[in-house]
Amino acid sequence: MAMTLRLTDEQTASLRDTAEREGRSMHAVVVQAIEDYTAHRRQLRDELLTQIVTEDADVLRRLEDA
Repeated sequence: MAMTLRLTDEQTASLRDTAEREGRSMHAVVVQAIEDYTAHRRQLRDELLTQIVTEDADVLRRLEDA
């Protein structure tokens, strides 16, 4: 799916610099950044859910029986 990404001049310069330093295209850098961000958010969500289930096990059991 095609999309338009609007960046400030500073963001574009930073992206271009990063891509050039890494020998990659700007597109590849953006795609990797999105993948890294979404993977991190998924991991954070999973950790928080595990924490809630562990810390609130008694409450969840009471709700299950209600």
